[in-house]
Amino acid sequence: MRINSNLTKIAALALMASYSCVANAGLNIFACEPEYAALAKELAPDAKIYSATTAMQDPHQVQARPSLIAKMRQADLSVCAGADLEVGWLPMLQMKSANARVRSTDRGLFFAADQVETLDQLESVDRSMGDVHAQGNPHLHFSPQKVLKVAEALTDKLVQLDPDSSADYRKALGDFSKRWEDAIPVWEAKAAPLQGKNVIAYHSSFRYLFDWIGIEQVADLEPKPGLPPSSSHLASLLKRTEAGDVMAIIVASYQDERGANWLGDRANLPVQVLPMSVGGNEQSQDLFSLYDSVLDLLLGLSSK
Repeated sequence: MRINSNLTKIAALALMASYSCVANAGLNIFACEPEYAALAKELAPDAKIYSATTAMQDPHQVQARPSLIAKMRQADLSVCAGADLEVGWLPMLQMKSANARVRSTDRGLFFAADQVETLDQLESVDRSMGDVHAQGNPHLHFSPQKVLKVAEALTDKLVQLDPDSSADYRKALGDFSKRWEDAIPVWEAKAAPLQGKNVIAYHSSFRYLFDWIGIEQVADLEPKPGLPPSSSHLASLLKRTEAGDVMAIIVASYQDERGANWLGDRANLPVQVLPMSVGGNEQSQDLFSLYDSVLDLLLGLSSK
């Protein structure tokens, strides 16, 4: 009888331990882009975080692979840019994963663009305009002030889903916000020499960055958003560079460099690849170093 009693106690303790492990395991977070995986790591360091894309992939075009479906099936929270950036693939993942937790923003679906006022919103769009977003430019992670607002809203979502860890999430937000707010004036002082510079860039990938530091994108390598550079369009851009006021040609880490290189060679302009997100180059290991890297690369151009 004593042996049976001891076995019962051992089994009960083992069951309690397993429940404790589950309770402390943290959330499973599915991030659509690496910048939001990085932000989630700042705010929920104990969570299991998976990024569906890398900085070397076009986030507009992602295949709903079985591995992504499996990861979304396990997710408690899905964190995405929004503003229709993922409209071509996220709904398919949601459907195939059959995970009701991440189908609605009332539960475990979070869009960064829903938390801020996006740039370049349009009242209406049609196919003739190319790949444009009526809800505004979705690449808002290069606006430091908007990142803060997204971080606050994402913390609220984490607390909603995991109220027992509320104090931990609030503490992580406070720590991140303090370091981020301290970094902003340093970045702005560093970027001061870039104020008023002109560039030609591919797509509107760095719209928020340029708006923040005062660079003007005077032309786009794409004849229309989503269309590759054509010969006639590149020829018109070459004529535009004759004004002599363009600092460089900017391409994001996942974009095709061929059109930029053609133009750069003929216009005698440097072509600079900027990391689009965390992991876009060796320096960009988190959001802080991503900003440092982008500014360092741009400043290198302005000094030439």
